[in-house]
Order: sequence, then C-alpha cells, then structure tokens
Amino acid sequence: MYFINSILNWYYENKRDLPWRVEATPYHIWISEIILQQTRVNQGLDYYLRFIEAFPTVKDLANAEEQEVLNLWKGLGYYSRARNLHKAAKTVMAEYNGELPFGYENLKKLSGIGPYTAAAIASIAFNEPVPAIDGNAYRVYSRYLGIYDDIANSKTFKVFFEAGLEMISKESPGDFNQAIMELGATVCLPQNPLCMFCPVQENCYAFNNGEISLLPVKTKKVKVKNEHIEYVYIYCDNQFLLNYRGKKGIWQNMYDFLQKKEVIKIIQEELNPKYSISHILTHKRLNIDFIMLKVNKENFFKIKEEFNLKVANSTIIDEFPTPKPITDFINKNISNGNEL
Repeated sequence: MYFINSILNWYYENKRDLPWRVEATPYHIWISEIILQQTRVNQGLDYYLRFIEAFPTVKDLANAEEQEVLNLWKGLGYYSRARNLHKAAKTVMAEYNGELPFGYENLKKLSGIGPYTAAAIASIAFNEPVPAIDGNAYRVYSRYLGIYDDIANSKTFKVFFEAGLEMISKESPGDFNQAIMELGATVCLPQNPLCMFCPVQENCYAFNNGEISLLPVKTKKVKVKNEHIEYVYIYCDNQFLLNYRGKKGIWQNMYDFLQKKEVIKIIQEELNPKYSISHILTHKRLNIDFIMLKVNKENFFKIKEEFNLKVANSTIIDEFPTPKPITDFINKNISNGNEL
C-alpha cells in the first residue's frame, strides 16, 4: 500500500492539466493515447485539440475520408497510427454500435491498439485493473523494483506486466497508471532523473543501490538503414506539382513530389539539388535532396498530364496531406518566393 498511496497522492497534487483527463471518455482517451505514441505531450496537445474539434465522435472519424485524417496528422509522423485509427473507428461503428468495446482483451482486437493502449483505455475509462506498460512504466518499475530483464527483449513485457498487476491499485487503476506515466515523464527521467522530488525514493532499489543509470536495461540497438531520395520541385507562376503516392510505401495516400528518376524520362536537362535534409524514421534515415525545376507553362501542364499530378499553391497546400519533409520544404520554399 505504501507505493500505491505515495504515488497516487503525488499524482493528485502534481498531475498536469490535460484535456483528455478532464473529459476522460473512452474515445478521448483512445485519441490521446494514439497521438502520444512516439510524440511528446507538448507537441501532441495541439494535434489532439484539432483532431477532437474535427472529429468529436467515433462516428465523425469513421465517416471521414482517409485523406482528411492524414491531413490533420500532417507533421506528427508515423502515419500508420492515423490509418489504423481511422480503420478502427469504422470497426467500432460496424461491430460495436459506435462505442469502444469494454475490456482489455476486446480493445486489443482493434487496429492500432496494442497492449499498452488497450490497458490505458481499459483502466482509465472502464476502471479495469490492468497495468499500462510503456517506456515510462518500464523505467519506473525497473528502478523501483530492481528489474534487470532487457526491455528490448519482447519476452520481458510479461515480466513487467505481471509486476504491474501486483502493484496496481484495484480501486483506482486508471489514476495509478496515469501516475506511473506522469512520474516517468516528469521525474523518473531517462537521463538526470529528479530523484529528490520522487514520492517513492525511500524504497527505490536503484536509488538506494546507486544504479539509477543502469536501469532499465536495454541492450538491443535498432539498425538504421540509409535511403537516398531525390525529389524534384516543379513550379511555374507560383504553382507547383504534387504527386499522389497511392496505397504503397511509408507515405501511402499522401502527396509528395516526383522523384528525379521519374522526371528525367521527359526532362532533358541537368537536374542538380539545391537543398538537402535528413529525416529519421524508426528503422530508416532518409537523405533527401530537393531539386528546383522552373518550367514554362506548356511543360508544367505536360508534366502534370504525363504523371497525373495535382496543381497546388500557397493558398490550397493545407488541403493536401504531405509528409513532414515535404511540408517543411514547401513552407520554407513558399516563404522565399520559389527560390531557396
């Protein structure tokens, strides 16, 4: 009871004022948890507010076009989250009468809802005592209990899940899980944790044994592959061309530019990059070169028809879902009048 009482009392006094905690419906919690996967709260908050404004109910989300959803997600990355969210909303409407199903096991059956998200929804919205094990929970539990199992090993999840089942408050499981997340996000930090402010420092294994920096154990490193992309920004009279990528690739159903290898087939001139960036994905580093190609009106529409492209400008660009590297490039480019 010491751990439960200490961490809950600390949470009630120190929790951040977040909108999904005020309106803690299953839908609001679901949306917030999906947005906050791979995203910090301060970055995800505005996205959450815009998303709820655009799609206030599961029905609104299910009835939306996928490109509407992707457009609101623009800049967050990991676009499969948005696609799965949209797909799951359709399932909820078709199979559960517009209400998220009760129970951890049922929630896991929905697209994009894994063990952590299912546990967060089940505990916060339905008061089910199931531990939500995310990066924060791994850190708090490993340090407090002295668990040395490698969190990069998928089998380790069970160790922490069972530990969480033993620790969790049966009366207030939602608040307990949120307290663990809050502690990990604001006090029990990966680097330089603020142990002097920790409510359970007194009984913390890592603190008392001087092993804070050793826990949690994570030995496996993600192998990052390099990929080179050469985009061609084709423009004429303050208009430019966008390419719809269809159902394939990491940016499916989104818009980017033609690549050099496509344009070179019909443009007989030297194409040299003028702007380069690196964009990091989970397992891939994209090294992107942007080539500026100013063409006359005849060639502009010739290329448009040849590749079935969309014409865009600074006024309507927000209507097109574009991945972050393209969005950043367009914002920089337009603000400089088509010249980098």
